[in-house]
Amino acid sequence: MGKRKDLSEFDNGQIVMARRLGQSISKTAALVGCSRSAVVSIYQKWSKEGTVVNRRQGHGQPRLIDARGE
Repeated sequence: MGKRKDLSEFDNGQIVMARRLGQSISKTAALVGCSRSAVVSIYQKWSKEGTVVNRRQGHGQPRLIDARGE
């Protein structure tokens, strides 16, 4: 399986609006070009939090030396 690609804010907005207007999950997924599970998770996140902004965190331990070598 490949890595999950983040949908753009525009796509997320299309998903939320289509679902609010009564569009089915399958039709919404076809409209945006993503999986049905992505539609469900994005809409659930919007329902709970009121936002669908992706805030991915970095992985691993923070660097001890910054970009300038200090």
